[in-house]
Amino acid sequence: MPLITVEMFEGRTVDQKRELVRALTDTFCEVAGGSPAAVQIMIRDVAKSNWGAGGELCSDKFPDKPNTNDTK
Repeated sequence: MPLITVEMFEGRTVDQKRELVRALTDTFCEVAGGSPAAVQIMIRDVAKSNWGAGGELCSDKFPDKPNTNDTK
């Protein structure tokens, strides 16, 4: 039973998470095979102040960017 763990900045809506779970499940099954019922997804919301990248807290690095654009 595969488990996919997603760690991302907090702030996504339940609808966005629902769509992400569907897309990850569909993609996993297309690529690796298996039943969608067997795929488990765990989403961990992390505050930007609890995530560091490139030697900086993400809350400092991305102070005003909406969560949907953090990596752009």
